Amino acid sequence: MASARDIRTKIASIRNTQKITKAMETVAAAKMRKAQQRMRAGIPYWKRVRSVLRHLHFSQTEYHHPFLIQREPVKAVGLIIFTSDKGLCGGLNVNVLRTAVHRMKEWRSAGVEVEVCAIGRKGISFMQRVGANIVSFAHSLGDTPHLDRILPAITVLSKDYLDGKIDQIYVCGTTFINTMTQKPVLVQVTPIRDVAEEVAAQLGISPSEWLRGVEYESEAKTYRWDYLYEPDAKTMVDRVLRRAYESIIYQAVAEHLACEHSARMVAMKAASENAQTLIEELTLILNKTRQAAITQEIAEISAGAAAV
Repeated sequence: MASARDIRTKIASIRNTQKITKAMETVAAAKMRKAQQRMRAGIPYWKRVRSVLRHLHFSQTEYHHPFLIQREPVKAVGLIIFTSDKGLCGGLNVNVLRTAVHRMKEWRSAGVEVEVCAIGRKGISFMQRVGANIVSFAHSLGDTPHLDRILPAITVLSKDYLDGKIDQIYVCGTTFINTMTQKPVLVQVTPIRDVAEEVAAQLGISPSEWLRGVEYESEAKTYRWDYLYEPDAKTMVDRVLRRAYESIIYQAVAEHLACEHSARMVAMKAASENAQTLIEELTLILNKTRQAAITQEIAEISAGAAAV
């Protein structure tokens, strides 16, 4: 049995660790609230972009952007993977990477090449270990992500798509359900389609629930819609669809950050509770050890007195 001194040292070490985990839990909770506000703030903008995209699908313009054209057969795809730069966030990164690797195996078995854009240090290091074809990456986005930090990495895939090197672009990240639940999803973003319906289908909920109460409009339309373009259709449609692509990616980044801070807060809370359980168990062992030492001393004194 360990001595009382060793047990006290262990208790002190665990208490120090518990202070760190509690501090990290508090910091993660504060960052989580800001990240959730940022995530929800982008939904109305994304909804309006989606409305414009829906109208473009039904437009009769003479110019059809590649972002709206379905290509068959699919010979190569691009995959954008979102992970965190740091650990200590439970199974968040593991679930995302497991989902991505499973889909990559399906593509490879079907003879489809995969180009990977990794966002986050964990995803970069993992994809390097598995030998994936990483064409671009980004990390150290910070707690307040800016599109300028993400744009160079995602532009590589969009350029390859426009050049015909890849036929589809997918995003693999984490979607926010609530503070305790975050689920990995993999959705197609080009050719641009209704991301809300695809994510909701994977989660088993309605699109309005995934949009956090924002009213959802169905794609079902029987009329044809068109715009008057100034200066011309090609210039305006190119700009609109490029911004739509960027807005979808940015919304995925904002949602992933909210999931990351939520997962880290939950993980640190569990670590603090586990540390408290260990402290209580070690305190009980310490008391038993001390009581055994006292009993032994009393027995030795009694035996000595009886011998005298």
